[in-house]
Amino acid sequence: MQIMIDLNVLLDVIQKREPHVAASGKILGLVAKRKIAGSIPAHALTTLHYIVAKYAGQAKAGQTVDWLLSTLTVVPAGQKEFLRARGLNIPDFEDAVVASLAESGHCRYVVSRNPGDFKNSRIPVLTPEEFLALMLENKME
Repeated sequence: MQIMIDLNVLLDVIQKREPHVAASGKILGLVAKRKIAGSIPAHALTTLHYIVAKYAGQAKAGQTVDWLLSTLTVVPAGQKEFLRARGLNIPDFEDAVVASLAESGHCRYVVSRNPGDFKNSRIPVLTPEEFLALMLENKME
């Protein structure tokens, strides 16, 4: 199963943001163990590099990007995806782009801590906790 992981889930783990780090970390753990396939939007790489470099240095930022590239699929964004995002009627353009890229990446779910921000997404959006409960319910762990 392919999922799109929203930037806030990655930041929960990288910044150890409580109380979200446990569930978000478990999602990344499942991806790292190849129990599920994880995708991220291309723009998340540059954003994460910037944030990690600012607070933990260039070396740590490089390590973070290298891990993401080796563990997750990066879904590229081109004109087609941006045009589709504009047509989704999602108020926050970044969230609309994530929803559009989830479609392009053939994702079954978007995992985000802000599912309400994706009201018009064609791909179902679950919180990390909801996704983990679904995995457990379907004995997919």
